[in-house]
Amino acid sequence: MKKNILLTGASRGIGLLTVKALALSGHRVYAGIRDLQGRNRDTVKELERWRIDQDVDVAVDIVVVELDVGSAASVKAAVEACEATGPIDVLVNNAGVMPVGLTEAFTEEDIARCMDVNFYGAVRCARAVLPAMRERAAGLVINISSTAGRVAIPNFGVYCASKWALEAYFESLSYELEPFGIQSVLLEPGGHATDLAIDPPPPSDRQCIDGYGEYSRGRQRLLSMFQNSFAEMEEITSAGNVAEKIRMLVEMEGVRPIRTTVGGDMGVHQINEKTAPIQAELIALLGSVIKGENR
Repeated sequence: MKKNILLTGASRGIGLLTVKALALSGHRVYAGIRDLQGRNRDTVKELERWRIDQDVDVAVDIVVVELDVGSAASVKAAVEACEATGPIDVLVNNAGVMPVGLTEAFTEEDIARCMDVNFYGAVRCARAVLPAMRERAAGLVINISSTAGRVAIPNFGVYCASKWALEAYFESLSYELEPFGIQSVLLEPGGHATDLAIDPPPPSDRQCIDGYGEYSRGRQRLLSMFQNSFAEMEEITSAGNVAEKIRMLVEMEGVRPIRTTVGGDMGVHQINEKTAPIQAELIALLGSVIKGENR
């Protein structure tokens, strides 16, 4: 069944791959890209050429929309434009950044920039699409989290914090949206070969970095490790795996799992399995209170 899907961060990496995978499956994709007339102008042209060149049995339906998740006005305008073309059935919160470096050395301003994209950006988009989804009593929100949203990793403290926040917000939201026939789910990729690891945002506090001495080299050593791993081009680190998993979640019938891992999961799948029964018991208890069934 064809769905209208709004995907953020569609100009590169996993986002661009997902746009193509979903379009080739027969869905209409609203490709959310910022700065269409500026730095992403060539990407938009290449995507249009790709769309036209496809020799497949389905119509490749891609609508590029100006969308900056850091701007409430941009998000509102993009959602209104999409809804005017065809109601948004699925939102994929994909836009993200990955700061890497000593956690203490990230200033409040550094952290705010990360949270504004990874967390608040996803919240802005969800709040923009959910009223219409609730009115239609149907919808799906897929949030691209990370295995770093379930474990803590040195030099990834700020990134982990943004993804932990994303996980908490959208899992809580999933329980509240259930009565409206809307699902909110989390996809947790492990390390995949994207440009996020090429030159990620570093911390700004140089004095703090210098105070860590030899440990300050951890950022570059970790990035080199990831880049060497990606250079081997193993299937488990292919970004295409994430795009395919997103497509699978979009097309899945019935109730989707709240959390789905993909790639090397660093034990996160086990964490999810062990915590799920505890969480379910808590929700069962609180659910009866919220519904007023125990009065």
